[in-house]
Amino acid sequence: MRLGKRLAAAVEKNPVSSALAIVALAASLYVIAYPFTAARYAPMTDLPFHAAQTGALRHFFDPSYHLRDQFELHPLAVPYMSSYVIGALFMFLVPTHVAVKIAAVAMLALLPAGLAVLFHGMKKSPLLGLVGLPFAWSHLTHWGFLNFVGALGLFAMALGVTLLLLDAPSRRRQITLSAVLVLLFFTHVFRFPFAVAGVVAAAVVMYPATRRFRPILAPLIPPLVLFAAWTRVRPAAIGGPIDLSRFDLHRLDELRPLLLEGGFNDPIEAAAIVTNYRTVGLVALVSFVALVLSGRASAWNRRAFSFAVGSHVLALGCAGAFLLSFLMLPMQQGVWWYVYPREATALAFAALALLPDLPRAPLLRAPLVLALALAPIGLARAVATNYRIFDRATEDFHRITEDIPRAPRLMYLVFDHGGSTKKNTPFIHLPAYVQADKGGWLSFHFAVFGASPLVYRNPSEPSAVIPPPVPTRWEWTPHKFRPLQNGKFFDWFLVRSRTSPDGMFREDPSIVPVNHVGTWWLYRRKSG
Repeated sequence: MRLGKRLAAAVEKNPVSSALAIVALAASLYVIAYPFTAARYAPMTDLPFHAAQTGALRHFFDPSYHLRDQFELHPLAVPYMSSYVIGALFMFLVPTHVAVKIAAVAMLALLPAGLAVLFHGMKKSPLLGLVGLPFAWSHLTHWGFLNFVGALGLFAMALGVTLLLLDAPSRRRQITLSAVLVLLFFTHVFRFPFAVAGVVAAAVVMYPATRRFRPILAPLIPPLVLFAAWTRVRPAAIGGPIDLSRFDLHRLDELRPLLLEGGFNDPIEAAAIVTNYRTVGLVALVSFVALVLSGRASAWNRRAFSFAVGSHVLALGCAGAFLLSFLMLPMQQGVWWYVYPREATALAFAALALLPDLPRAPLLRAPLVLALALAPIGLARAVATNYRIFDRATEDFHRITEDIPRAPRLMYLVFDHGGSTKKNTPFIHLPAYVQADKGGWLSFHFAVFGASPLVYRNPSEPSAVIPPPVPTRWEWTPHKFRPLQNGKFFDWFLVRSRTSPDGMFREDPSIVPVNHVGTWWLYRRKSG
């Protein structure tokens, strides 16, 4: 009731700003959520295994899914939990594929939300958070690196809350900062040190303006205790030193292609990405000219000037840190691949904080906000168009998996990767949705890497039922499959191929055809 009165008072006091805030919220919801409505399965390469882990968390204690027979849950040792918890909770209310998409929307929504908090902390308009919307559909999202993308938003949010706390300390802001850092820890643990360093750096560079450092100390204690505990229990797969011996300036040539990289072979998507960058540049130019002509900066007192300088030094320092990461990190670190290219997106996202504030005059502010709200809609529509193409290409998968019972021992082999407009295959892990829906075992699982909250149990345990190990890159080399060597554990076999794979099962007569729909072929092992 109190919140409703406050909102009504805000609308009455400043109807233009309230209307623009509603436009910003509506645009954000549309840009982030609309593409997910265009397809049952979002064509993100790694998303099926995010779905499998979400489903495993939801059904972990249901013996009919046989998940505890094979997995252990390690939420602290590998704390990539936030999106899985969101999805698992929604699975109590909606089907698996819908719950997974809701969790994905939540991760992507952290980008504009985090930027809005950061701009608010920098004493700029939170409406500038709209500039984060195009990043929701960067190439990282299309790979399915949702935890990383969400962590970028939480990083910005942590900095924004820190600036607010240093400017006007309160218990509520301290609790909020601590909660954001804990959430970041459980979203992407390797972005957590960046955030802690950013919080400390904020206190240092803002000290001339705020004369405060102590307010950040208490909020850091709970997340740092968590991090210390993690260092004691983390698995070898995500531990060990990081090689920073390389400093490759030639990578600067990769920055522009990476930032313009889309997810599809689609010129409309490519043009929409460029349009968004141009829109941000135009808004920045108009805002800067308006700031100069308005004389607002000349009216700042010493504290306001120091605050503005300090907050921009902080933003510049964060962008510089991500640039160094881009130039120095390896392509692969342990089980992690595509390491340094991710920092290009982190760099560009952090650099957005350097944008000038929106003009205060409604006649200038309104069209600029509308431009920022409308520009990403074209990108969202382009993504949705390609999602519809993928939806048509996966209708056969949805139909054939209806024939698979609960808790199957499923061997899946993907020979054909055609049928979508994606630059990288969205079919390679698609059968993991079977485990998300029905439980059971998969012939290949991310659990083998030891870098997921779900890890395989020790095979020596009497009650453990673990799929047989497979060679490295097994999922990419289905032609290596031999029924008598690799198939004995499994009772269901799902194959994507343009031609009949009957011949590959002939050496094991107990494996018989069940169904063929489109590009998918289903087989089972005869009982007895």
